[in-house]
Amino acid sequence: QVQLVESGGGLVRSGDSLRLSCVAPGRTFSSSAMGWFRQAPGKEREFVAAISWDETQTLLAGSVKGRFTISRDNAKNTVYLQMNGLQPEDTAVYYCAADRTTSQALGVMPRTFGIDYWGKGTLVTVSS
Repeated sequence: QVQLVESGGGLVRSGDSLRLSCVAPGRTFSSSAMGWFRQAPGKEREFVAAISWDETQTLLAGSVKGRFTISRDNAKNTVYLQMNGLQPEDTAVYYCAADRTTSQALGVMPRTFGIDYWGKGTLVTVSS
């Protein structure tokens, strides 16, 4: 079972920064689109950011544009989500995703369904 492993979550204050990492031990996703989603308590999972396999295309949700940045290092089989200016409404479990769809640079993202692989999530809590 392929597993994506997220790390970097934690408890921070409003305005702080965090960098999330996602790695796939033992498997390469260098040819897959990668992304981040989040799910706040009582809400549905929502798209946050996606990046193409070659980093030529990225997409950010409107709510995080200008504050979050997605990047990847294929040599390290890792994707990152740099989160600056965190706000209490950013509190959620953040999930890493990988999608092998080749017909589109960002796979099926920003859709939340049809994703090939998911991580188990890392909790980000932002206090006011």
